[in-house]
Amino acid sequence: MEFATETEVADAAKHLRSLNQGLNQILFGQEEIIELVITGVLARGHILLEGLPGLGKTELVKGLSKLLRLDNKRVQFTPDLLPGDITGNPVLQEVDGRREFVFQPGPLFANIVLADEINRASPKTQSALLEAMQERRVTVLGKSHDLPLPFFVLATQNPIELEGTYPLPEAQLDRFLFKLEITKNDVATLQKIVSSRELGTEPVVEPIMSADVLKDLLALVRRIYLPDPVANYIARLVDSTHPGQSENSAQIRFGASPRAALAMASAAKARALIHGRTNASFEDVKAVATAVLRHRIVLDYNAKVDGHSTNSVVAKLLAEVPFQDLDTPKNLVSA
Repeated sequence: MEFATETEVADAAKHLRSLNQGLNQILFGQEEIIELVITGVLARGHILLEGLPGLGKTELVKGLSKLLRLDNKRVQFTPDLLPGDITGNPVLQEVDGRREFVFQPGPLFANIVLADEINRASPKTQSALLEAMQERRVTVLGKSHDLPLPFFVLATQNPIELEGTYPLPEAQLDRFLFKLEITKNDVATLQKIVSSRELGTEPVVEPIMSADVLKDLLALVRRIYLPDPVANYIARLVDSTHPGQSENSAQIRFGASPRAALAMASAAKARALIHGRTNASFEDVKAVATAVLRHRIVLDYNAKVDGHSTNSVVAKLLAEVPFQDLDTPKNLVSA
């Protein structure tokens, strides 16, 4: 593979700065979340947004699709939503003088799908979404239909309202590249919102990127160099989430899968491109590690009782696992 050049990375960074500025005009005071959302898109991953109502999750997704000139659809998930409501259904139509079933695509056939309150859907509907997220296609009556590319699912869920919800299965959580937690705004940010927005109105944004530019950026991410020491750090970090593999893994019941390592590598390369570098670094991995791991590890019951969270455990693992795992030089062993 021909790796990315400094010129290509510098040109790409200009487009990404414009995208970052545009999203910051939509969601105030959430710079870290916005960078991670852009990172997730560049890494071709799906993103789970968790936060209380009214914090701007939906507006962020809608604004992203406008800035990128991508087709977007919104699905409000409810317990009575059926798989065909999102994948599409065959409809009986007259074709060339005879009646036959013709597939009518559902809302999943878009570049960006906003799955609002995703944890309200039944397991049956979740299984249909699982295939779309993993394979970028849907199967209806035994026939597969490819989804448009690029294809991203940005899902939201409320962390406190649990009536009428179905916990997302671990297999589906693992398909999300990131889980991002959107927190409340500070006073200065609230004042800015009050001064510049009206209730019931959407922020006006202009497209800043064509489909061809986005396609080139997605291809460029794959050409960002991942040094062997950084790849080794990712492997050791993911391995440390399994019981018995690190000191802090004693609080973990089930660790992260190899898909987490792949997600971390892709996200690290995407973040390197955002910051105008031709290679991923240890700092890139550390910056995305919490978003990659927080929904992929299952804590032990005692850890939950003691008040530990996945965020705090991941933070301890990041502090425990060194960037490089080097043996002591031979000339120092005797000393």
